[in-house]
Amino acid sequence: MTLTPETNGAARASLAVGLATAAYGISFGALATAAGLDVWQTCFMSLVMFTGGSQFALVGVIASGGVAAGPSAIASAALLGSRNVIYALRMSPVVGSGWMKRIAAAHLTIDESVAVSTAQSTPAAQRVGFWLTGLLVFVGWNLTTLVGALIGNLIGDVSAYGLDAAAAAAFLGLLWPRLKHLQAQAVAVVAAVAAALLTPVVAPGLPVIIAAIVAVVFGLTDWLGTRTTSDTEGAPLA
Repeated sequence: MTLTPETNGAARASLAVGLATAAYGISFGALATAAGLDVWQTCFMSLVMFTGGSQFALVGVIASGGVAAGPSAIASAALLGSRNVIYALRMSPVVGSGWMKRIAAAHLTIDESVAVSTAQSTPAAQRVGFWLTGLLVFVGWNLTTLVGALIGNLIGDVSAYGLDAAAAAAFLGLLWPRLKHLQAQAVAVVAAVAAALLTPVVAPGLPVIIAAIVAVVFGLTDWLGTRTTSDTEGAPLA
């Protein structure tokens, strides 16, 4: 593959997001063992499940209700993980054909890889963003999960370290350059408000899904009438 400014930019974004997300894996490892899972169960979950939000949802429900909360934990994790189906449809043109490639892509289709890929302006950069981010996050997340599981009792309350803020900041960095028009800004605000209002009152996973639906509906209606032909030029593949 020929290196271009676009692919180099995608690689830099992948590295930044990969490092930020990997740091958050320490929190998951520590929280999982505190909830009653042992080290190998915690690591196996990150290796096979590999979808951070669903993992936190499952561990959070187990922590609050013990083994009896298992069915609820699984349902919450599955609900939150269902968004990856939508991501897969979006990433299909980027991944390309070939069943082995698609099997690998299915495991790497996560918030981070999709976010970095869709933020790029060329097909080549989108591919770099998707694969490199997915691989970096996969390796980093599993390594830091192990670290967090091993030292969880030593570091105390992991939420006090603000590792979740690192991942959020990385996503904000990807999102910010795309909020150039009033319509995009309005969609972002409406989705954020919906998620914030719903988080205390609905099951884990639902705020993300409902906020995404709100964003899609609000965006497609183009209420502010700011979508023009020039806005779509150079946009990522649909």
